[in-house]
Amino acid sequence: MHIPDGYLSPQTCAVMGAVMLPVWAAAAKKVNNVQKTKYAPLMAIGAAFTFVIMMFNIPVPDGTTAHAVGGGLLAIVLGPWAACISITIALAVQALLFGDGGILAFGANTFNMALLLPFSAYYTYRLIAGNSEAASSRRWLGGLAGGYIGVNLAALAAAVEFGLQPVLFHAADGAALYCPYPLSMAVPAMALAHLSIAGPVEGVITALAIRYLQERNAGILSVEASSSPLEGHSYKKLMRGLGMLILLSPLGLLAKGTAWGEWAAGEIEAKMGFIPGGMSSLAERWQAPLPDYGLPGFEHNLLQSSTVYIVSAIIGLGIIFAITYIFSLVQKKTTPDKT
Repeated sequence: MHIPDGYLSPQTCAVMGAVMLPVWAAAAKKVNNVQKTKYAPLMAIGAAFTFVIMMFNIPVPDGTTAHAVGGGLLAIVLGPWAACISITIALAVQALLFGDGGILAFGANTFNMALLLPFSAYYTYRLIAGNSEAASSRRWLGGLAGGYIGVNLAALAAAVEFGLQPVLFHAADGAALYCPYPLSMAVPAMALAHLSIAGPVEGVITALAIRYLQERNAGILSVEASSSPLEGHSYKKLMRGLGMLILLSPLGLLAKGTAWGEWAAGEIEAKMGFIPGGMSSLAERWQAPLPDYGLPGFEHNLLQSSTVYIVSAIIGLGIIFAITYIFSLVQKKTTPDKT
């Protein structure tokens, strides 16, 4: 679902970025409540969770891959505004450090995965869960539906953004300048991957996480509306789970194939017989320090690749925690003391 640079026109990227600017401003203002309830560490853990969960590639029957995002779970626990910030941080680290998603297309990627996904998942969850008790089955059922709907709406938005490019931006001879796939191809392809694979995985992950929290730490499911801080041991349990995900992350290497719409320019040329003019001028302008979560010279076998994958996850998480910590410090300084 990550849109690389070159697939969207500069005009589209500018519009999507402009749309997200007031969203980020509103989100930063909304999460001032984070300082009041003292669950800022949950934002860091949430950003780390969505970063790691996106490293688990899942095979799709058409030969491509897909992945869950975890945005629905973050929205349910943190609220959609805080989830927006957490997912944005994760996507920024992915794009800048690992080349996963485009720098120019960052606005579009965050619109899809940090805005549409968490908000649609959250309100679907609220519709089903209502004011039920924390232990109610309506909670995990709402999470199941919210995760499924959220990731599919995000995928649909990406498909529409792809499919509009050849209509709006093409050469005099009709050749696409950016993404060459029309709506009639982009929408069904993205729908196959997410309605059948990524959506169910996202929904099940969200539901299982809610069931686990209901049994082990139900207070977290009410943290968004709470005015009292969580105890430190709550974070220890979550950190252990995050560590387990990091160790299991090399399982994502077993799925072969690239996610639909995330092909590099050379792969597009192999598929289409040409590289669209605009794409060739924009693609791969940013040279990520650790492209594809790897290190040069350490990908000769599965063991080395797995080790590097884990190291990349640890590096990414360290940067995410640092960014989130700095964000929380800035928020504290700009939040009036109401005591």
